[in-house]
Amino acid sequence: MKNIVFIGFMATGKTSVAKKVAEILRKKYVSTDKMIIEKSGKSIPKIFEENGESFFRKIEKEVVREVSNMCDTVIDCGGGVVLDKDNVKVLKENGIIFLLQATPETIFQRSLKEKGIRPLLGTNYSIKNIEELLSKRTPYYLEAADYVIDTTDKGVEEVANKVIEIIGGKIEYYNKKE
Repeated sequence: MKNIVFIGFMATGKTSVAKKVAEILRKKYVSTDKMIIEKSGKSIPKIFEENGESFFRKIEKEVVREVSNMCDTVIDCGGGVVLDKDNVKVLKENGIIFLLQATPETIFQRSLKEKGIRPLLGTNYSIKNIEELLSKRTPYYLEAADYVIDTTDKGVEEVANKVIEIIGGKIEYYNKKE
């Protein structure tokens, strides 16, 4: 069985939904960000601060290759994983990619709760800053995604159930290619 891969901007619900899908389907769950932390021995903000984004992306690429070789796993990817076309290619080889989206306002509200782990927003937690970064990444997300689900006004369980419905064959309602 193929992997179920979650991509999207920070605070769109990737981790919560991925964990819920894994729980419901009784599948293994992995987080690329957690694997990066384990591999480097540092928190993500610390990696960015001490080694820079390019070093982070190098480790991320190694981790993506590793998780792409897993089978029947739910994979929660970091928000920038799609910036590298090789990452997308290897994730697609053995996975179905779900893009979770939310409005900038929703992302802002959710991000405020976890301020310490959003290194690319720095200390500027503004909707404008989120919109700017989101506008740069959205084309990459859409290119990579097999399916797109807006999480703005939806709970974790509702989104997880949509994902399960899609992989169960009822895909016509959520397929981005309609």
